[in-house]
Amino acid sequence: MRIISGKHKSRKITAPKNLPVRPTTDLAKESLFNILNNSFYFDAISVLDLFAGTGNISYEFASRGTETIHAVDANFGCIKFINQTAKDLDLNINTFKSDVYKFLEKTPLKNDIIFADPPYDFEESQFLKIADLVFERNLLNEEGILIIEHSKHTNLTSHPNYSYDKRYGGNVFSFFETK
Repeated sequence: MRIISGKHKSRKITAPKNLPVRPTTDLAKESLFNILNNSFYFDAISVLDLFAGTGNISYEFASRGTETIHAVDANFGCIKFINQTAKDLDLNINTFKSDVYKFLEKTPLKNDIIFADPPYDFEESQFLKIADLVFERNLLNEEGILIIEHSKHTNLTSHPNYSYDKRYGGNVFSFFETK
């Protein structure tokens, strides 16, 4: 994986092979950040990266100037890798080793962007529970968005806060907003 833009543009990051992850492809990530670039000033937002895995999305935000980033993953190896990479690249990423659902049930953190990249084999109800918790707990700042990455075989359009989606090959980013 590589960082697409910002102060670490073109920097390649190699994650250990033993991590249980599926990083967002460079093409999909570049497309996502092109969309976000039209709506946000990266140096003025806070981001919550759920199911952070290798930290791929967190590094991209940090490279583009985002200073408030929280990354959550239940896997200790993933958290350890994110911490080491953040230290090596001098990126300000706060990590939490936690089950994402338990984290969302307890956190007081409000963010401008919440990005979730759960395993693609989740049931639709598991994806929708993320959105339910974010909106029930009011975890987005005004004008904030929740983005859930999933496969083209998952349909999240039934959620009341669903706004739109963007598709890139087998990857889909569903966007949710406060109504």
